[in-house]
Amino acid sequence: MATKKLYAGAKLRETRQRLGLTQKDFAAKLGVSLPYLNQMENNNRPVSTTVVLSLAQEFGFDVTELSTGDSERLVSDMREAMADPVLADVAPPLADIRLTASNAPALARAFIHLHRAYRQTHERLASLDEALGREDARTLPSPWDEVRDFFHYCDNYIDAVDRAAENFATPAEPDRNIRLRAVSALGDLGIAVDFADTPALRRYDPAAKRLTLSRRAAAETQTFQILLQVALLRQDKLLEATLDLARFQSEAARAIAKIGLANYFAGAAMMPYGTFLAAAREVRHDLEILALRFGASIEQVAHRLSTLQRPGAKGIPFFFVRVDQAGTITKRHSATRLQFARFGGACPLWNVHRAFETPGRFLRQLAETPDGVRYISIARDVSKPGGSWGAPDRRFAIALGCEVTHASDIVYADDLDLSRPDTFEPIGISCRICEREHCHQRSVPPLERRLTIDVNARETLPYEVG
Repeated sequence: MATKKLYAGAKLRETRQRLGLTQKDFAAKLGVSLPYLNQMENNNRPVSTTVVLSLAQEFGFDVTELSTGDSERLVSDMREAMADPVLADVAPPLADIRLTASNAPALARAFIHLHRAYRQTHERLASLDEALGREDARTLPSPWDEVRDFFHYCDNYIDAVDRAAENFATPAEPDRNIRLRAVSALGDLGIAVDFADTPALRRYDPAAKRLTLSRRAAAETQTFQILLQVALLRQDKLLEATLDLARFQSEAARAIAKIGLANYFAGAAMMPYGTFLAAAREVRHDLEILALRFGASIEQVAHRLSTLQRPGAKGIPFFFVRVDQAGTITKRHSATRLQFARFGGACPLWNVHRAFETPGRFLRQLAETPDGVRYISIARDVSKPGGSWGAPDRRFAIALGCEVTHASDIVYADDLDLSRPDTFEPIGISCRICEREHCHQRSVPPLERRLTIDVNARETLPYEVG
């Protein structure tokens, strides 16, 4: 079978610029000619094996980053933006989108930002006519969208925060309980930790120096909230420095991101990178064993697995998603080639939607996306009880998955037949960018495909995709 050529010009150029080297100096260190380097940086030539080895030897570069950059998620985001009806007549072919994402990633991000601004403006005009003419009616991205994109393009791995959490969780006494360590850390600041019969998970009173947690919450949730407060108080300078680098466009986005970073610290402290990665490999990523070992919830473990992307010590590239009963994605991240829709819900053929029907059980699914990539996905409901009579339950389901090439390292793949193509269910990302012609769950026609309407016949769909 022919070896797939590696085109990574944008990543190569980004690496050279980060090192502060001219093309001439960089070419010399890589042992190639200046014209050859120029051609590789412009994707006119693939990155050679010699260059890959030189990157690793000369600069200690994690060469896996050459093939796992932002290109796939940029392609997915651009295709979804192109699915907007306003662009239906001018949308470029997929090959051009891939070329833009690979050769001009900054331009691709600018286009995505522009489309997001258009959507914001369109929705504002449709529902808030009174906003017209006001000074504060500027076109800014939603704070939630801005923060989501920040973590999305950081690959959901924040190195400085992750390492700070790991250092906090690895004291001289290795058997010390992380919860007790967190309470002790707050005690050193003169802060008392109390529990109350209240629906509020966490409430901190700076004047009284008192942190109050809900007795109704699960033990792992309480631990998480204590660690979150530790992050806000003891790691404030680190969090603020990270936020400065992100350059959010609104104070609301900055505030949301700060909570997100504190959440990241809490999860990383409960499941320190090195220890957790080793344990995950040992138990072949059994979520229940990991949850018991680290005093975490199934959802916390699944989310943490999707963040193990430290350069030089990467875990399996997982995707992680959480949906509500309406199918709306409330959390999403992918270190794989599968990228989720930025707007709307997930493909209805995906097993994450069926998890609500089988509470407390793991569902396994072998799936294939339209690009021919095959995945193993596990799904489970993670509903959260209200904690008292009459309090509503919060119902969610999560899915965690990876490409089947990692099946031998996943306990959930045992006894599944990976050799038969018909065992892989066809799934997509979003109907508008899914090119499957005969999907019985299709809600809208696919972009870039001609439709045929026959008034004298009706199949599953009211049209045929040509």
